[in-house]
Amino acid sequence: MRNPTQYTPMVRKLIAASVALLFAGFAQAAGSPASKAPPAGAHREDATARAVFQVLVSELALQRGQIELGVSAYADLARRTRDPRALERATEVAGFARQFDLAYDLAKTWVAVEPDSAKARQSLTTLLVLLNRTDELAPQLSTLLEQDKKNLGDNLLRLNRMLARHPDRQAVLHLVEKVTAPYGKLPEAHFALATAAASASDPERAKAEADKALAMRPDWELAALLQAQLQARQSPGQAIDQLARFVDHNPNAKDARLALARLYISEKRYNESRQQFERLLADNPDNPEIIYPVAMLALQQNDINNGKARLEKLLETDFPDKGTVHFFLGQIEEEQKHPDAALAHYRQVSAGEQFIPARARAAQMLAQQGKFDDARRLIQSTPGRTAQEQGQLMLAEAQLLREAKHYEDAYIVLEKALVKQPDNPDLLYDAALMAERLGRLDVLETHLQHLIQLKPDHAHGLNALGYSWADRNIRLPEAHDLIARALTLAPDDPFILDSLGWVLYRQGKLEEAWKTLDQAYKRKPDPEIAAHLSEVLWSLDRKDDARKLLREAAKSHPDNDVLSAAIKKFQP
Repeated sequence: MRNPTQYTPMVRKLIAASVALLFAGFAQAAGSPASKAPPAGAHREDATARAVFQVLVSELALQRGQIELGVSAYADLARRTRDPRALERATEVAGFARQFDLAYDLAKTWVAVEPDSAKARQSLTTLLVLLNRTDELAPQLSTLLEQDKKNLGDNLLRLNRMLARHPDRQAVLHLVEKVTAPYGKLPEAHFALATAAASASDPERAKAEADKALAMRPDWELAALLQAQLQARQSPGQAIDQLARFVDHNPNAKDARLALARLYISEKRYNESRQQFERLLADNPDNPEIIYPVAMLALQQNDINNGKARLEKLLETDFPDKGTVHFFLGQIEEEQKHPDAALAHYRQVSAGEQFIPARARAAQMLAQQGKFDDARRLIQSTPGRTAQEQGQLMLAEAQLLREAKHYEDAYIVLEKALVKQPDNPDLLYDAALMAERLGRLDVLETHLQHLIQLKPDHAHGLNALGYSWADRNIRLPEAHDLIARALTLAPDDPFILDSLGWVLYRQGKLEEAWKTLDQAYKRKPDPEIAAHLSEVLWSLDRKDDARKLLREAAKSHPDNDVLSAAIKKFQP
């Protein structure tokens, strides 16, 4: 509802300019036969003056926020005069005041007084929807449709939008059935039924009605999209086939082609998706909604040059999230060993989801260039606008310190952050790992147990605690259970598989340990997994295999501390 006080200047102007014209009809509607003839024009003047006075009282009350007085004065005027203009205004202000029952009564009177008024019926229909009086809606909607035959198709399509807030979707479906019954030869009627049936959780009926609509109007893109949307819930492949046929017959159907391209992505059919997007791009070369997915698909398929070119083109458009574009371009430049260009892109990310990740990457690059102090200042000067962003910044600073081997400083940063955010899972996990590196195993256990209490399905937290016990050769049955739970949650994680192999080794189950660690190393040839696997091989008296594994791992990871310790142990 519009604010009724917005009408005060208009009403005042009308009264001042033409009182007699505006309210000339009120006196006739309000007057009653008298036994004696009054002086000429007296009743008319009295009725007009009273009407003007009530309008002024109502408008001034509304302007001053005295809503109840304004509504009651207008309602009395409307009922007394039955003038359509007074009824319209009274209905409007009662609706604004959320006195929907009163507004409904006034609207009913307005329709009775002015049955051919589309505006009156629209107001009554809106109030019936608000009051959930579904049974009374059908005749009103039917009359509105009949009164506007010229726009019948569009009005049928608006039915479901009008009823979108009604909580009883089955009642809405029955209502749409009643209203559309006379229009079975119109595809819009079947489209309206399909939409209502889908909302009422009747997919079979919805699909049948969508099929009818498209059969009646085979080139109707909206119906094709609805048909595909309904079919995709049951069979994405069939939805793709249907939409592909439609696009073949209607090559200029932009929205249908876009939906088809997205369906291909959902099914990981990236080549076919890219073909559709490329066609769309040829027809719409400056459309950012098309350029962006084309760029992402190119990057996904490792077509870096094409993806980069598309992203650079996107910066020339009105694409709203240019920060994300700069972030991806920064990553590309970083991978291509163009640090200055990468930094320039990262620095242009000033808002959005990628703001903190971009600052973190920029800081990492500065640190790699030997500008550690600049890197840390960049993180510290970045504003954390939410608690989540503040936590991300603390994690980024701690990562800088950890990679610079300033372990104590990294630990201090994380512990300070936990004072402000004691239940932040990421901070707890990183602080636990840093405490382990510093030998503060009691802190490690405290943080990990707190983390697991907060998030029992935190696979890496479960794994870290279990591995900590296994590595110290304590509480091995509990360690095995924790790691097994973690592996159930993340079955493809090679590091959790490594932990399982290590706890099996500690339990003396050497063959199981070897098979598990060998599987982990094949998935991820990590130096620490190599160190564990070599120790198991040594214990199985496969010393040559252990030495060979260590030599090969050392070629790829010459500076790894864990691997170096294993080499010293087995190849002194």
